[in-house]
Amino acid sequence: MKTYKVDHTQLEQLKGAPPTAMAIGYFDGIHLGHQKVINTAKHIADDSGLDSAVMTFDPHPSVVLGRERTEKTHITPIEDKRSLINAMGIDRLYIVNFSRSFASLTPQQFVDDFIIGFNVKHVIAGFDFSFGKKGEGTMETLPFHSRNQFKHTVVEKVAIDGEKVSSTLIRSLIESGKVEQIPKFLGRTYSIRGTVVHGDHRGKTIGFPTANIQPSDTYQLPQTGVYAVRMQVNGEWYEGVCNVGYKPTFNEVNPDLPTVEIHLFSFDASIYGEDVKVEWCHHIRHEKRFSSIDELKGQISKDIEEATQIFHKT
Repeated sequence: MKTYKVDHTQLEQLKGAPPTAMAIGYFDGIHLGHQKVINTAKHIADDSGLDSAVMTFDPHPSVVLGRERTEKTHITPIEDKRSLINAMGIDRLYIVNFSRSFASLTPQQFVDDFIIGFNVKHVIAGFDFSFGKKGEGTMETLPFHSRNQFKHTVVEKVAIDGEKVSSTLIRSLIESGKVEQIPKFLGRTYSIRGTVVHGDHRGKTIGFPTANIQPSDTYQLPQTGVYAVRMQVNGEWYEGVCNVGYKPTFNEVNPDLPTVEIHLFSFDASIYGEDVKVEWCHHIRHEKRFSSIDELKGQISKDIEEATQIFHKT
């Protein structure tokens, strides 16, 4: 898959692009609804003899337009998004820099520059996709803006058990710690990537060595608590338990950000500096303060037993 990072003031690199069927959207999560849009684009491309493409935007519009006071977290930061789209067999990925000046383009300017200008012959998007200044362009107005240069397909919402599949829904499940419910809507276990860094080494002293994970990007972390997780290290998967939080038994004052500490079962190797992937499989309990180290150790043993049962239930 060829990837193009595009600024709306520098579009010369896209001149001469092959005829394309293109899915358009922000696509945070690449959940089952997004997959339907992208797969529809690929099927149309294959059937029509076109290249398949996806257009997405970075950073998130709400950050640029001032609706978020802090840096927005993501279900799939841009590199994860690129990897997932590549795995779907797409030919071309356009990552458009979402700036204030880009946001000020009229719907017609957007269509002229980013659809017709990209030699797109078929546009595929969700029913709620909007474009141009203040989102004035919609899938209903798209034929008016098309200048008869391309076709379009509207993909209706995907609902599971009566719930619309959306990034908002998945984000709420992450934030509330209900990670075991996520695969039904996401199509896979929720995961993050990161690097193993040095922590306070307290886990090893109490008999439960942990890997302290520094997330590699602005991931949405689950609610504080203890989780059954799987972690990929050097291409191999290991089961374990993870504590997300502020270690209230040891910390008098909470740090700004929660730590992600993972104890892997049947694992004894130094992996400092290694890049890893963590899959969030099941919530076990909320974080709590313990009155003694022995009480904490007893609870960790119970957490490990519960996680083992989760992974090996029949």
